[in-house]
Amino acid sequence: MAKILVVDDEADLELLVKQKFRRKIRENVYEFVFAQNGEEALQRVREHPDIDIVLSDINMPVMDGLTLLSHLPEANPMLKAVVVSAYGDMQNIRMAMNRGAFDFVFKPVDFADLDLTMEKTILHVKQLQETIKAIKENNILKMYVDENVLNFMTHKEFENSLLKNEILNGTVVFFDVCGFTAITEQVSANTVVTLLNGLFDKIVKEIIAQGGHVDKFMGDAVMAVFKGDFHLDRAIDAALAIKEQISHEPEIAAGDKMYKPEMSIGINSGEMVTGNIGSASLKRLDYTVIGDVVNVSQRLQSAAKPGQIVISEEIYEKAKESFSCERIGEVVLKNKSKPVTIYQVLA
Repeated sequence: MAKILVVDDEADLELLVKQKFRRKIRENVYEFVFAQNGEEALQRVREHPDIDIVLSDINMPVMDGLTLLSHLPEANPMLKAVVVSAYGDMQNIRMAMNRGAFDFVFKPVDFADLDLTMEKTILHVKQLQETIKAIKENNILKMYVDENVLNFMTHKEFENSLLKNEILNGTVVFFDVCGFTAITEQVSANTVVTLLNGLFDKIVKEIIAQGGHVDKFMGDAVMAVFKGDFHLDRAIDAALAIKEQISHEPEIAAGDKMYKPEMSIGINSGEMVTGNIGSASLKRLDYTVIGDVVNVSQRLQSAAKPGQIVISEEIYEKAKESFSCERIGEVVLKNKSKPVTIYQVLA
């Protein structure tokens, strides 16, 4: 459902809008909020942070539509405004567009045309909202977020939504580039970063191809999360593909030594807590997963040798019908009172 703020001082416009869009209102496609001037509209935006688009007249008392347009980015940068006005001269159109109007509709209103314009504007806003959601789940994209959107993330309403947590059933995978730390002393910093980013790029592409997302980069390791249908199978498929790709990487000259990239991988599956972890006061939050499933996955990766994909016996029982696995033996994992039997996934 889309929430639409209509700003106009014409007394009969609210009734007219409700009549023209009664079916979509009844079917919960549209929900309308009304204001009679720009100042009242800003109050409505504060009261309804989930408003998607604004339909605004230009000529209004207290605060006109052009002034309102200049205040909307500060109130909510995600909002898009469509100007609905009888003032259709080029000067007003240019002024509206320069202040951020997404589109312009003339009075008397052709409601069929207005509906199409609203649909187009709402689609654009929903795409922006989906982008924000993806950013929340993939921290690397935060580097490329528009400053206005980042400012929006500091708003109280948005902050409160980010602090909501939930239980997720999924699979966590830790990918570690084995022995990479050793070559950092042998080559320049630029070379180290370029090599590591090249390897990470290959890893990330396979994670995304299997419907997973990168939770975080940790030095020369990557943490990925898979959720939804067949999340364990997709995680193992990604791990096998990455292991195969990295095995074909050529040797790298590191000073007087040669370095051959290899991966050690740990996989674990089950229930974990997902949410934004960090400091709300500093506005530094990571949308991540935490819990025993995550900790065990990282420790399984630590137990893995170069070229191994390691899982616990519990995960082996779930995966053995789909994947060829080999028993490695028992290992002692941190914070586990008993030794854990581990397997490696072969194919």
